[in-house]
Amino acid sequence: MKRFVVIGGGTGSYTVLRGLKDFDIDIIAVVSMFDDGGSTGVLRDEHGILPPGDIRRALVALSSETEVMKSLFTHRFSDGKSLRGHSLGNLIFLGLRDIFGSDEEAIKQAARILKIQGTVLPVSLTDSRLHAVLENGTTIDGETNIDNPKHDSHQRIKKVYLSPPAVIYADTKRAIEWADVIIIGPGDLYTSIIPNLLVEGMKEAIARSRAKKMYVCNLMTKYGETHSFTASDHVKEIIAYSGIVPDYVICNNQSFPKELLVKYEEEQSYPVVVDREEILQLGTKIVESPLIGETLARHDSTKLAKLLSEVGK
Repeated sequence: MKRFVVIGGGTGSYTVLRGLKDFDIDIIAVVSMFDDGGSTGVLRDEHGILPPGDIRRALVALSSETEVMKSLFTHRFSDGKSLRGHSLGNLIFLGLRDIFGSDEEAIKQAARILKIQGTVLPVSLTDSRLHAVLENGTTIDGETNIDNPKHDSHQRIKKVYLSPPAVIYADTKRAIEWADVIIIGPGDLYTSIIPNLLVEGMKEAIARSRAKKMYVCNLMTKYGETHSFTASDHVKEIIAYSGIVPDYVICNNQSFPKELLVKYEEEQSYPVVVDREEILQLGTKIVESPLIGETLARHDSTKLAKLLSEVGK
């Protein structure tokens, strides 16, 4: 059975993992835990727990449990002063950590509860936070502020870094080095994908792996993070932070229905232009396919997983 390692976080990883679960492969999700906002941010500040939000989503994506159980891990409270905004799944993680004594064990126990098909691993257990430096020298502290910027969108992010430096989790290092296929993305470039590549030991593990390496390019730009980015701009950043030229870049070639884009245009988010020649000049191959979902400008999990499994053969 081939081993697919998916590196990322957030909705992008959830989409890939949910689709790949239907294929006869060994799936390992590698997820960053550097978030500092929302329910995870509160739990981090008040209880010292590493933010479980992205880990929780990956576990739910791979779960073979009932919809009721998965709903418990995804339910978010909308009322009450103390519970409002909290995800019940995050609170379950907090309880598991208190009972079993560590973030590492909480993840393992949550995986057992949800009966996942595969494995979900933190990229690191170091308590680090994400920072971004803009082209004009301004520093933005925290993933939440980078993700929801108030700065000028025309100021590109010059670099992102973790403080303190994070060290790769041992099981993650082994998983990457033994992988047959490594999938990076899709997801928010600077807050979901690149944080994984910043961890000490990640670049070296990816370089040592003989796996096929794929980067799944985002469908849409994001205001303040990747404003005006083309597909090659995304790939260049992956190369800069990983030191690895992907074997394949996965891009969408399906046109978006105009009515689907109205909401995104209001957010100043636009379809990523696939500049083929520029990508090829980077030394990688392009695989293009219709990949968008029906109701949102996001990847269709089934279409994407089928393509990844075929390319990964």
